[in-house]
Amino acid sequence: MGQPRLESVSVSNATVFKLVRLRALREDPSAFGSTYAEESRLTDPEWVELAVRRTSKGSMVWLAFADDAPCGIVGVFLESATHARLVSMWVAKDARGQGIGKALVDAAIAWVRESRAQTMVLTVTSNNDTAMRFYEGLGFARTGRTEPYPNDPALFEHEMERSLT
Repeated sequence: MGQPRLESVSVSNATVFKLVRLRALREDPSAFGSTYAEESRLTDPEWVELAVRRTSKGSMVWLAFADDAPCGIVGVFLESATHARLVSMWVAKDARGQGIGKALVDAAIAWVRESRAQTMVLTVTSNNDTAMRFYEGLGFARTGRTEPYPNDPALFEHEMERSLT
């Protein structure tokens, strides 16, 4: 496999956005605040609307492709002029360990830096040690803040942060 190809989500690839997002929710449900049951009810026009909203001023979403097959997604949005939040990060199990996750996070960081924000935060579910190690390898550190995971009272989310200055 060569370098992953990244595409920003748009009206023209809203169907691919839908397929990747639903696959992520189905395969790794505890990695997201939303659920497959909730999002699978959205109509195709609602997915197009979501694609437009998620790539408007102040937010962006990318899809990753390996050998032209969609295999990953990440989103980011500005919470303030200096603070951004990474969301919806996912790479298909069969594509992990190939640099796709790093390419997605790097795209988000570059976009945030262009927006002049100085920090990026994210949350990782307490049962996902692999993701925590991945983010630590990219310079994120736990802030010490946690919150209940909305879909399972047995889990919680760790906040992680990275300075971009």
